[in-house]
Amino acid sequence: MDTRVRHETLNPAWPVAAILDLFRLPFNDLLLQAQTIHRRHHPANAVQQSSLLSIKTGACPEDCAYCPQSSRYETAVEAAPLMPLPQVLAAARRARDAGAQRFCMGAAWRSPTERQLDEVIGHVRAVKELGMETCVTLGMLKPGQAERLKAAGLDYYNHNLDTSPEYYGEIIRTRTYDDRLQTLRRVREAGLKVCCGGIVGLGESREVRAGLIAALASLDPYPESVPINQLVKVPGTPLADAPDLDPLEFVRTIAVTRIAMPRTVVRLSAGRESMHDSTQALCFMAGANSIFHGEQLLTTPNPRAAADASLFERLGLVPMPAPADSDSHPA
Repeated sequence: MDTRVRHETLNPAWPVAAILDLFRLPFNDLLLQAQTIHRRHHPANAVQQSSLLSIKTGACPEDCAYCPQSSRYETAVEAAPLMPLPQVLAAARRARDAGAQRFCMGAAWRSPTERQLDEVIGHVRAVKELGMETCVTLGMLKPGQAERLKAAGLDYYNHNLDTSPEYYGEIIRTRTYDDRLQTLRRVREAGLKVCCGGIVGLGESREVRAGLIAALASLDPYPESVPINQLVKVPGTPLADAPDLDPLEFVRTIAVTRIAMPRTVVRLSAGRESMHDSTQALCFMAGANSIFHGEQLLTTPNPRAAADASLFERLGLVPMPAPADSDSHPA
């Protein structure tokens, strides 16, 4: 399987060696540099809140080793067809009323058919009418599909790289790294904003984490939104017994991401439910300025709204103001 990154897609703005140099900085020096850069480009204590809903769950043919929605693994996730529009809208209204600014919809497909895309487009238009930013993650896109989503009013398309090019084959074998890059190219060419990040705690080395950040930072332009997920270990998946990642190493990963991509919104994503409040606080200090709001992500738990509200109050964090269109693309 060819998991190499093609040079026409990535601009080596940040070589892996330079990323590793950042990881090796003394912890306080790294956080100071990350917070200084963060304040140059973002409101100091503002955090953007998004809500994520699985609109089609399970029965995915892919073999992503971390994912309980794969049909290849025996997990507690029950497959469900595409969620009806009234149910999606009810969830979007609840999220909006609870303070979410962006509503993200995820469907466990390898790649949507045109009929499936028709239905999702209806969901996007309806959520957009509620006054929220919209994001979807549907798998790989065929020619013309990104343009259709853009015409429907979609703001962001999420398609993660997951890990470094070198480690990718250890985690996923049913699609290549270039498959992911091709979808990202189509999203960019359609004029959509890109949400693209990865997962740490997959049993990878620091060099692999550096390779992931280097790949993300070298996308031209780099993503407007970068979710950094900590693996949620789900029984039945191949990574159910992966070793725990040192919390301070996770904070370092957030800080290095902020330095490498100064203007991106860095989302503290999956894994927060098991994080101590002090670890989350350090992540915000390191430059994280977005979270998923709500008690569940696609199929894994997330902190309760009351817990997030309490943490935000204790840290003095406030909702992020809506960005101006002119500032939506990173420099």
